[in-house]
Amino acid sequence: MVVGVIGAGTMGSGIAQAFAQVDGFEVRLCDIKEEFAAGGKEKIKKGLDKMVAKGKMDQAAADAILGRIKTGLKDICTDCDLIVEAAFEDMQVKKDTFTELQSIVPKDCIFTSNTSSLNISEIGEGLDRPLSGMHFFNPAARMKLVEVIKSKSTTDEVFDKIIKISEEIGKTPVRINEAPGFAVNRILIPMINEAINVLDADVASAEDIDIAMQLGCNHPMGPLHLGDYIGLDICLAIMNVIYAGTNNDPKYKPAPLLEKMVADGKLGCKSGEGFFKY
Repeated sequence: MVVGVIGAGTMGSGIAQAFAQVDGFEVRLCDIKEEFAAGGKEKIKKGLDKMVAKGKMDQAAADAILGRIKTGLKDICTDCDLIVEAAFEDMQVKKDTFTELQSIVPKDCIFTSNTSSLNISEIGEGLDRPLSGMHFFNPAARMKLVEVIKSKSTTDEVFDKIIKISEEIGKTPVRINEAPGFAVNRILIPMINEAINVLDADVASAEDIDIAMQLGCNHPMGPLHLGDYIGLDICLAIMNVIYAGTNNDPKYKPAPLLEKMVADGKLGCKSGEGFFKY
């Protein structure tokens, strides 16, 4: 099977590796510039090199994975059986991406989006085939879960094919009916949002909130550290999608402190500072 991955950032490169590390799959890793796509493959190579150095993988296996990945622009997707779009989390960018792909890929190529919260039915409006969700989790090459989301246009046949493909690459798929935030982010991001409200109300320090959830609820990472790891801008964007998608249900209103942190450029790990410093 030939899989086109659109977007070679953190998620796109991870998704490309998730497919390429399984025999029988070839990947076309694409971005808006060839150097961006090549950079995504280089990121995969660096990760594999570390695994080889630690003795967790032999060089032949790493070379085989890289050999299954071809990089370039969208026009290299002419032989794809499946598209997993992992472009910038913007509705118009995603709509435009799929509109362009229609004239490039075969008519029976399956369209999926890795969006973390945007409405898949809206992304797929006007397309000549169904669009479904195939939501991976970071780091995509290792995390087992894939949310497979059924949009208004998704047929049972296509839905079952995506479930099967997810299983073939060693993932555990869960069947999700389209809703704001799907399942995981509908639960997870509001929890992070509420931890931010607890901090803002001076109930406890950031350190103690995280320790409480780790030791009291057996969470591997506290919610504030997790928010920093995800990216506070991404957390805010998802909260806004859920809030709007639930007709402004007040329980999904973004925390004022979250909005302030993002406005101040304190986005978490990627900016060097969020609720903690990195």
